[in-house]
Amino acid sequence: MKTHIVRTHRSAEEFPKHEHLAWKIAEVATDAVEVPNETEEMIVNRIIDNAAVAAASLTRRPVSNARAQALAHPYLPGSTVFGVGGTFSPEWAAWANGVAVRELDFHDTFLAAEYSHPGDNIPSILAVAQHTGRSGADLIRGLATGYEIQVDLVRAICLHEHKIDHVAHLGPAAAAGIGSLLGLDTDTVYQAIGQALHTTTATRQSRKGEISSWKAYAPAFAGKMAVEAVDRALRGEGAPSPIWEGEDGVIAWLLGGPNAEYHVPLPGPGEAKRSILDTYTKEHSAEYQSQAPIDLARRMRERIGDLDQIASIVLHTSHHTHVVIGTGSNDPQKFDPQASRETLDHSVMYIFAVALQDGTWHHERSYAPERAQRSDTIDLWRKISTAEDPEWTRRYHSTDPDEKAFGARAEVTLRSGEVIVDELAIGDAHPLGARPFARDQYIAKFRTLAEGVVAPAEQDRFLDAAQRTPELKAGELNQLTFTVSDEVLARAPKSPKGLF
Repeated sequence: MKTHIVRTHRSAEEFPKHEHLAWKIAEVATDAVEVPNETEEMIVNRIIDNAAVAAASLTRRPVSNARAQALAHPYLPGSTVFGVGGTFSPEWAAWANGVAVRELDFHDTFLAAEYSHPGDNIPSILAVAQHTGRSGADLIRGLATGYEIQVDLVRAICLHEHKIDHVAHLGPAAAAGIGSLLGLDTDTVYQAIGQALHTTTATRQSRKGEISSWKAYAPAFAGKMAVEAVDRALRGEGAPSPIWEGEDGVIAWLLGGPNAEYHVPLPGPGEAKRSILDTYTKEHSAEYQSQAPIDLARRMRERIGDLDQIASIVLHTSHHTHVVIGTGSNDPQKFDPQASRETLDHSVMYIFAVALQDGTWHHERSYAPERAQRSDTIDLWRKISTAEDPEWTRRYHSTDPDEKAFGARAEVTLRSGEVIVDELAIGDAHPLGARPFARDQYIAKFRTLAEGVVAPAEQDRFLDAAQRTPELKAGELNQLTFTVSDEVLARAPKSPKGLF
């Protein structure tokens, strides 16, 4: 990897285009290096993972509305939309599938200076691949780039510190991935990256306070913007530049300011794209920093015994966990039994309480209103707080995978004064966890989440096609979706009439 120093440049400075970060990223995207076998295998896993969580969310209102918008834009050759037959305009297919993939917050993750769900790259890159009749090998190449760029930006540039939503790294990554997929020239990809970043920077209020369905829509919007940015760039339209480093650019006014300096690692010429291997999926439908606490709660239940005897619980954890999903957020909504699913998903206090009581976690039942409003749950929930521990913060930001941690130390104080302590650094499904996910686990996750939604024969067909992705020929990528019966679609709330 080569580290690029990125800072603001005054307009009067000499700063050639070939030194811009957007150009460096475009060079990575247009480097036709072979995709390693391990990267290819993991991409297939994540195609399955995305489809799994899309199946589970298919009849939820935000997904149904996004799908209705896409269905208003039929197109040939076009792209597929989860759940239905036919093809649709690629940017709208990317939109609908992006919402389906993100709605339950249940797919892959990468956490470093920033946080991210790199699987958000798949809907837009796959939609363009289907629309343009590309092969499985082309798709694999594009997805390797999308993952690489998003992970590398996340390693280096913190967005949430400046209250910018993390999809600001997704837009450029997806544009770069589409450029790789299509084999575009460096200048075209450069312009698309700049446009995608410019149109996808927004505040992180979407993940603060009362969290709405826009949390699922935001990454889908970034993917849709990436598709449109590539289309404009192909037509010869340019982007604001230098987009990151300009005097009135992203760094100067949205991030660290005119004096900030970022060190962005990118693969050098001829270097393989392997960053997907540093990402991890979720076993539980909850914010990633909740994965280890859920497993820790399940482990501690027997030691604690009678949960009514708990006086207080403090989760000592990283700064990020404390301020984003803990009591350090100062969000009273995180203790509100009437809160939205999206808000409960971002309350580690709620999640730890329910995992302690139930000994399990379910993507629907654990968030059901009747579950959140149980009086014994509310009592336990309000006994839980978080505290930042500098050592957990250091481990969260560590670049050493053997010590990088997203967990917590739980100190449970009983009414008797006894204190029960246990800790868990990473979730069981993490690559270094107690039960790391491999192909069999991804398939099992798909089977579990698709049960009662996707017919068994259609599950078999999709899984067979997904596992053959590298061998799929040009025009065969429409197999990488699933359809469901009209009866299943009828379970979804009817989408009110919009503009389309």
